[in-house]
Amino acid sequence: MTAPTGSAVLARRRPLRAPEATRSNALPAGAWWLWALGLATAASRTTNPLLLGLLVGVAGYVVAARRTDAPWARSYGAFLRIGLFVIGVRLVFSVFLGSPIPGSHPLFTLPEVPLPGWAQGVRIGGRVTAEQLLFALYDGAKLATLLICVGAANSLANPARLLKSLPGALYEAGVAVVVAMTFAPNMVADVMRLRTARRLRGRPTGGIKAVLQIGLPVLEGALERSVAVAASMDARGYGRTAQVPPAVRHTTNVLTLGGLLGVCAGTYGLLAAQGAGYGLPLLVAGLVAAMAGLRLGGARSVRTRYRPDRWGARAWLVAGSGVAVAVAMIWAGGVLGEALHPGVVPLVAPVLPLWPAAAVLIGLLPAVVAPVPPSAGDPYSKEFQ
Repeated sequence: MTAPTGSAVLARRRPLRAPEATRSNALPAGAWWLWALGLATAASRTTNPLLLGLLVGVAGYVVAARRTDAPWARSYGAFLRIGLFVIGVRLVFSVFLGSPIPGSHPLFTLPEVPLPGWAQGVRIGGRVTAEQLLFALYDGAKLATLLICVGAANSLANPARLLKSLPGALYEAGVAVVVAMTFAPNMVADVMRLRTARRLRGRPTGGIKAVLQIGLPVLEGALERSVAVAASMDARGYGRTAQVPPAVRHTTNVLTLGGLLGVCAGTYGLLAAQGAGYGLPLLVAGLVAAMAGLRLGGARSVRTRYRPDRWGARAWLVAGSGVAVAVAMIWAGGVLGEALHPGVVPLVAPVLPLWPAAAVLIGLLPAVVAPVPPSAGDPYSKEFQ
C-alpha cells in the first residue's frame, strides 16, 4: 500500500467550490436574467417587508459573490439608491396627497389646501396616519425590490453575451434593448471615474457646480460609445438579411404576435388572484407559438455566431433556482395570503412565513454553483468585460 501524495491530501482537505470562469464554462447571460426575473416575480407577489428584505439580501449576496470587475458590473449600488429613492417618493406622495387607507392612529396634521368640487376625492395635506404611511412603505418596498432584482441582472449578465444569445428574428430589437440596458451601467461607471479623478486633483465632488462639470464629460463619453458601436456594427455587415417567401414571413408574424399575446395574458393570469386556472395553459401555449415564430424568423438572418454560449448544468441550476423561487411564492400567495400581504388596518406586525422564506433562500444557489469570475489580472478577464 502506497502512502497518499501531498496533492491527494490537499485535494481531500480542500472544500468543494465552483470552478473559475473561462470562455468555455461562463454562464450565459440569459441564465442570470431568468434568475433575476424569478426573484422579481416573487417580489411582485408579496408586500411583506421581511420577505422583500430577504429577496434583496439574496440578490445582493449573489452579486457580491459572482460580480466581475467590468464597468457595467458596478451598477448594483446605483439600483439600491434608486430603490431607496422610490420608497422616499412613495412616502412623500402619501403624506402630501393623502391616501384612501383609513386610519385611527394620527401622527400629525398638515395644512389642507381647499380644492374645487370637481376634484372630489383628492386632497392636498390634511391628517397623516400611521396606517397610510405603513401602506405606502409596503407598496414602495415592493417596487424597489423589483428594481433591485433587475439591477442584479444588469450587474451579473454581460450585455454583449446576451446579444449573442438572442434569436436571429430579434437581433435588431435586441441591439436596441442591449444598448439601452448598457447605458445606465456605463453612465454610472463614467460618473465614478470622473468623481475619482476630481478627488485626486483636490476638486470638490459634490454640489451643483461639480454635477454640471461632470455631466458634460459623461454625455461626451456616451456619444463616443454610440459612434463606436455604430462603426463596429457597420464594419461587421449589420443589417444584411436573406430573402424568404411571403408565406413564411406572414406565418412568422402571426405566430410571434399571437405567442407574445398569449404570454402576456398567461403572465397576467398567474399574477392575478383569480387567473391561476387559465394562466398556466395560456403561458405555455404562448411560449410554444412564440418560439416557433422566432425559429422561422431566424431564417432571414445571415449572421453567424462566434463561440456561442452553451447551457450546461450550472446554467440550468442558476436559471432554475430563480424559477423555483417564483413558483413557490406564487403558490404561497394562494395558501398564505395574509402572511404575504400583512394588513395595516388594524396595525399588525408582519410575520415571517417559514417555508416561503426557505424558498427564497433557494435563490442563493448561484453563489455556490456559478463559476467564480476571474480576477482583474487574469488574461481571461477581458472576455467578460
